[in-house]
Amino acid sequence: MDYNKLAELLFPHITKDPKEYETVYPQRNLPEGAKVTRLGPSPTGFIHLGNLYGAFVDERLAHQSGGIFYLRIEDTDDKRQVEGAVEAIISSLEFFGVTFDEGATMDGSLGDYGPYYQSQRGELYQTYVKQMVQRGQAYPCFCTEEELAAIRETQESLKENPGYYGKWAKHRNLTMEEIEERLARGESFVVRLRSQGTHEGKEEDLKSIYVEDGIRGTLAMPENDQDVVILKANGIPTYHFAHVVDDHFMRTTHVVRGAEWLPSLPIHVELFQTLGWPLPIYCHTAQLMKMEDGNKRKLSKRKDPELSLDYYRQEGYHPKSVREYLLTILNSNYEEWRMENPDTPAEEFSFTVEKMSNSGTLFDLDKLNDISKDVLVKLPASELVQFMTDWARAYRPELLVLFEGREEYLTKILDLGRSGDKPRKDLIYAKQIFEFIKYFYDDYFEIEDSYPENVSVEDAKTILKAYLASYEHTDDQTQWFDKIRTIAAENGYASKPKDYKKNPELYKGHVGDVSTVIRIAVMGRLMSPDIWEIQQILGEENTIERIKKVL
Repeated sequence: MDYNKLAELLFPHITKDPKEYETVYPQRNLPEGAKVTRLGPSPTGFIHLGNLYGAFVDERLAHQSGGIFYLRIEDTDDKRQVEGAVEAIISSLEFFGVTFDEGATMDGSLGDYGPYYQSQRGELYQTYVKQMVQRGQAYPCFCTEEELAAIRETQESLKENPGYYGKWAKHRNLTMEEIEERLARGESFVVRLRSQGTHEGKEEDLKSIYVEDGIRGTLAMPENDQDVVILKANGIPTYHFAHVVDDHFMRTTHVVRGAEWLPSLPIHVELFQTLGWPLPIYCHTAQLMKMEDGNKRKLSKRKDPELSLDYYRQEGYHPKSVREYLLTILNSNYEEWRMENPDTPAEEFSFTVEKMSNSGTLFDLDKLNDISKDVLVKLPASELVQFMTDWARAYRPELLVLFEGREEYLTKILDLGRSGDKPRKDLIYAKQIFEFIKYFYDDYFEIEDSYPENVSVEDAKTILKAYLASYEHTDDQTQWFDKIRTIAAENGYASKPKDYKKNPELYKGHVGDVSTVIRIAVMGRLMSPDIWEIQQILGEENTIERIKKVL
């Protein structure tokens, strides 16, 4: 076989010498030990928690070492592309604080190693496919979908390993004449790797390869024996081939990706070896799992809305909360570090892949909520006001009229009970926050709870009338509560809970029951922050009006 002739026959339009690309994309001038990492999402319309999980690893590895973190859009699967997906990817990552040094942007690309869209790098890929054909490392395959399906059926019936390899690789050894005839007939073809693995169809006959994984240590696995497609019929490379070429020429040192890519690792190792390039350090992260009926299972796009990053934006989780939570599941020593450094920026934590789990990582929404409480209680109310306003603008525009132009009012509401040695930790995410504070807004105020069982309707009216008669908005907290004690005593309720506890038969209840009647009239619910403080925010007129409406 004249492989040079075959290469020219298949790729007459490719004239560039492959060596030229080594000059176009030189080795990066970085400090010793600096890492170059990338995030490579596909624009299929769904960016998920796993992408963000991996992005934080990429970002920490690069920036802690003085390296480069870039964004590459892997858009070779044109059939599944969704319009607007790239913009959604970039805006979501930006929202969660993922910062890139170079790569794809809303306006195109930034950096010297682009284009950062794989669909724009076609000549580069085809140049190296042509070189592989010239070296006898790749060949054209004209098999139709029907022929490939027939091969699979036969393999299944014989209980042999599925795939295109060895004796099943029908077009591996076509003659030049046969290839020319097929091309003359206009037959469509793909280009396949001519794998050097054993081709007997038995996994036990395959040699073992050993790969040093940054997270999992030494991996031993069977070599690749599949003649995988590296260039599709439309001239676009497969993921297998494109990422190998790009990681080499973008000078990627560490590839962080999910454990679902482990079965493909032998293919990628063989491609790097075939092209004569050094292998980057692969870091295969653990799969994100959740508990269901006492068992762990993978987070699923179909079953679990919390896998999508859109879920966290729509619910209104603050990006700092999500980042803080992901760090706790990324590095096993992060929580201990956080306890010792409660006010230190997360960027000062020394992240290492060695502290990452290599088994299923349990994602716990309840734990995220707990961490979010701790994060939000430390944020200034002014920052929360801006966050709530931005969230409303994007997801609840009807609420904007409550927030915009009334920032001072919202600031007081969000600051309620958050000072002192034991601040309240009631705020979790924007949707929940609004449900928690909506009683401050008349259009959303409603009586949600009932009076205590030991308080009759008549007693409730008597208490509220007495409260209204004695109400002075200028009373300080002590004066205000003394009046409630008096109302309690005058209506058969203990002015102190301890008195009721000692002699319950002497009273209808205690001062807490009386204050609960007032709380429900003013706030509509049994539980809330301090009533006096709430009334100070609501104002005298609104407080009195609500009590009158109940009466």
